[in-house]
Amino acid sequence: MLYPSATLNKSEIRRCLDRRQLSRRLVVTPLLDADETIGDSSVDVRLGNQFVIMRREAFPLLNIQKIPSLTRNLGRYQERVVKRIGEQFVLHPRQLVIGSTLEYIQLPTDLMCYVIGKSTWGRMGLIIATATKVDPGFRGCITLEIVNEGEIPLVLYPGIMIAQLVLHWITPSRGYSGRYDCPIGPEFPRFRQDPRADFWLPPHDD
Repeated sequence: MLYPSATLNKSEIRRCLDRRQLSRRLVVTPLLDADETIGDSSVDVRLGNQFVIMRREAFPLLNIQKIPSLTRNLGRYQERVVKRIGEQFVLHPRQLVIGSTLEYIQLPTDLMCYVIGKSTWGRMGLIIATATKVDPGFRGCITLEIVNEGEIPLVLYPGIMIAQLVLHWITPSRGYSGRYDCPIGPEFPRFRQDPRADFWLPPHDD
C-alpha cells in the first residue's frame, strides 16, 4: 500500500478515526471537540487525573543494577495520587511526576505516533519528557513523564491540554508487543533485566 505522506494531516486523521472496521480504526476517546482537538498535523491530548510521585525521603538513589530489590520495594519509592477534575496539582521546580493522557488511545497496526509537549507549556518550563514513541497496535492511556524545569511551581489541572500526538504511517505490523499494554492511567516502571548488561556491569549483591 502506498501512503500519501509520512505524517498524517487533518483529513487523513479524520479518515482513520472513521474507519468502519474497529481493529483498523484510530481511537481517541473521549474526543470532546474534534474541531478543537484535531490540528493540521496532530491530535491534542489532555492530562489525566492520576499521578505517580516519588517519595524522595525513601528513594535515596536508583541503582538499575539491583532490579529485584528495586521491584520488590517499588511501593516504598512511589505512590499514586488521584485528583478530581478541577482539583489542582502543584508541580514544583525540578520535580518529576508520572502522569497520563485523559484519552484512551488505540493505534491500528499501520500507525505509530510521537508524543510532543505543547509549546505554551514549554515556554513556562514544563517538559513532557516521555519516551515519545508509541508503537503500532498500542491501546491504553499514554504515560507521560512530566518535569518542571522552570523556577516557580506550576499548577496543573486534570483535563487541560498537555501534549499532542503526531501520527505517522508505517508498514503494518503484527501489533503491540511492549510491556505496557492497555493501561488506564500512569504506569509504575516495569524493570527488566538486560542479559547484555553482564558484559559491562561489575558483579553485585542484591
